[in-house]
Amino acid sequence: MDKRIRRVVIVGGGTAGWMTAATLGRFLKNGYSEIRVIESEEIGTVGVGESTIPQMRIFNRMLALDENEFVSRTQATFKLAIEFRDWRRIGDAYFHPFGPYGLDMEGVSFHAYWLKLKALGQAPDLGDYSLELSAARQSRFMRPIEKRNSPLSAIAYAFHFDAGLYAKFLREFAEKHGVKRTEGKIVDVQLNGESGFIEAVKLADGQRVEGDLWIDCSGFRGLLIEQALKTGYEDWSHWLINDRAWAVPCEKAGDRHPVTRAIARTAGWQWRIPLQHRIGNGYAFSSKFVSEDEAAGTLLSHLEGKPLKDPMLIRFTTGKRRKSWNRNCVAIGLSAGFMEPLESQSIYLIQVAIARLLTVFPDRGFEPADAAHFNRLMDWEFDRIRDFLVLHFHATERTDSPYWEYCRNMKVPDFLAEKIALFQGHGRIFRDNNELFSDNSWFSVFLGQGLRPRSYDPLVDVMPEKEFHDRMTNIRTVIQNSVAQMPDHWEFITKNCAARPM
Repeated sequence: MDKRIRRVVIVGGGTAGWMTAATLGRFLKNGYSEIRVIESEEIGTVGVGESTIPQMRIFNRMLALDENEFVSRTQATFKLAIEFRDWRRIGDAYFHPFGPYGLDMEGVSFHAYWLKLKALGQAPDLGDYSLELSAARQSRFMRPIEKRNSPLSAIAYAFHFDAGLYAKFLREFAEKHGVKRTEGKIVDVQLNGESGFIEAVKLADGQRVEGDLWIDCSGFRGLLIEQALKTGYEDWSHWLINDRAWAVPCEKAGDRHPVTRAIARTAGWQWRIPLQHRIGNGYAFSSKFVSEDEAAGTLLSHLEGKPLKDPMLIRFTTGKRRKSWNRNCVAIGLSAGFMEPLESQSIYLIQVAIARLLTVFPDRGFEPADAAHFNRLMDWEFDRIRDFLVLHFHATERTDSPYWEYCRNMKVPDFLAEKIALFQGHGRIFRDNNELFSDNSWFSVFLGQGLRPRSYDPLVDVMPEKEFHDRMTNIRTVIQNSVAQMPDHWEFITKNCAARPM
């Protein structure tokens, strides 16, 4: 008996919908399944400038996208790091770069060797040991090249791009791979009376669309996963207290460094995302500590260029669905959960959900174990990212507002509390079950937010002192010499992947 999924229906377009459609169109080929996207021009998407992490390159390679075309078509720029300003205290700044710091040696983390230098009072700036951070500061960029034993052979980078243009770009790709688009607004979701599975949706024009597998990419409202299936939502707003964001693009101005900038404000934080044609800006804030009007005024007063449109207000509740996969419906994107994009993880959560779905792609029997496995893995992703984000707000010395007082004094999740305790002892960081953020990421934020270990890993002292100092000096020299060979970020774009005039 043929039980294969014949009809996949994706509800909602935008970034999540078209990333999903493009991937399924690419891999469910040879007539395996009909793939349809239902979206309505009446319903807007949260389409502000997007900032990503290096895993985005894996997604692009999976679809065999030409990177120069992708960058050009989406008005993209490159990204090597996130810069945090005023998070530890006002006037302070630090970077969270992609890629490693230095080299692990003799089975011991490089971080431990740097911490020894720090204890001796001899440590140069940590960024001097990071190719990506050093390049970001100097506004340099290039793609990796084949060069043996050189940091230039393993440059970690990501992108800033226009989410609206990206959705259009992927829609073209998806439609070339057989995906069908239906324009329409869903007015009713019809469930099977016995199984509770989704059978069909009814559109405002009276059209009825049936499906076997339903992908909910309808955004915060969760049209299928929540409104129809009543899956439930786990609210994390006691940890991640921001519940609003103003977003507005402005004219190009200021520096063109390959970094996302996150600037802490009195009741939240402001982002700056540089694209080729504009700057994406926003202010994520808590309505319990500042009014919407005051927050809008704060954002507009800190723009570097003239606003290109009126600010858009986005309301949200941080958290996740109790199940990302419920019955014959899988939620991907904002319908599955939301954590403000402080570490640019939003696109990653879409990408990893798509990849995980492909590994346990169902037939019409919908084995419960497949859904349970998917949900367990997605829960892990959400939970661990949540903990990393909470660290930024909790580990602060700011006492200038009730907002930061709350964050500084709140009880954090147990996993995060254990991470902090391990680091405060000997500076140790362990990556659990391939969680998204590596020890390099945790190290950057721990130090940047002002946490300091009481000591360093004692195994560092196994290395003879002269060898230790020589190696640390050599690593720093090699990285700085490598950065000097990289071209200017904007020159690289102009030469290779500049956007065509709009």
